[in-house]
Amino acid sequence: MSAANTRKCKPPFDFDVRLGLRSLVTKPTPPQIRIAFAASDRPEAQAARERLTARYGAADPADAQVIVALGGDGFMLETLHTVMERRTPVFGMNRGSVGFLMNDFEEEGLLERLAGAGRAVIHPLQMDAWTEAGQAHSGLAINEVSLLRQTRQSAKLRISVDSRVRLEELSCDGCMLATAAGSTAYNLSAHGPIIPLDSRVLALTPISAFRPRRWRGALLPHQSKVCFEVLEPDKRPVSATADDLEVRRVARVEVRERRDIALTMLFDAGRSFEERVLAEQFAS
Repeated sequence: MSAANTRKCKPPFDFDVRLGLRSLVTKPTPPQIRIAFAASDRPEAQAARERLTARYGAADPADAQVIVALGGDGFMLETLHTVMERRTPVFGMNRGSVGFLMNDFEEEGLLERLAGAGRAVIHPLQMDAWTEAGQAHSGLAINEVSLLRQTRQSAKLRISVDSRVRLEELSCDGCMLATAAGSTAYNLSAHGPIIPLDSRVLALTPISAFRPRRWRGALLPHQSKVCFEVLEPDKRPVSATADDLEVRRVARVEVRERRDIALTMLFDAGRSFEERVLAEQFAS
């Protein structure tokens, strides 16, 4: 056993040979952390916030060292959007339905969990979209930017990567560009690849592609700039979505990663985001 492992396994009591007795080793007191609690509209999330606030106090979000988000994955994304400017780390506890981005909910030992939590740093996507009427819209997406057909007609898209046309015409229900953090969400349901968080790649994934029949998407370097041009927009209208921002009847959409924005999610020790992504690849 290594010295490092010996230290980890050290018992809470230490034997003093000189005195012939056991002396108590004082456990370190968890640091006092300024916590702001945020909760979704679900009754169980609201009730949890009240109990946790009464127990641990509540800091102003502007002064908090960490935000504890109570809800599901959707609420975690909402919370991350609210800290874009402050870059405050977010520790989620599941009071929703899915909870892939969340930790288990427990009222006990929150300070210890926060002090020992691991970090996962993610970078959002910047979407710039122009409508048929020439209006410009911009938004940030933590999971993915997706384009979807608006009517019964399939969408037809021209896809360029770094100003070079890679697909002259994709006939499909839609297409998306997903981050590593979003690769286990909509991207996975569309049969896109699961991406490790530190891989520095983005997933370009078609949604129900009709032609080319054999195209299943691509993995792109994270610094790539992807452009979607809508073909026959009058006959085949398309919408573009970046998280909670939806733009209807788009003509052109450009997407790139914002490496200058770093968002931090906190996970319990031993249950890192990387481990969850790895386990998802072996899920039955």
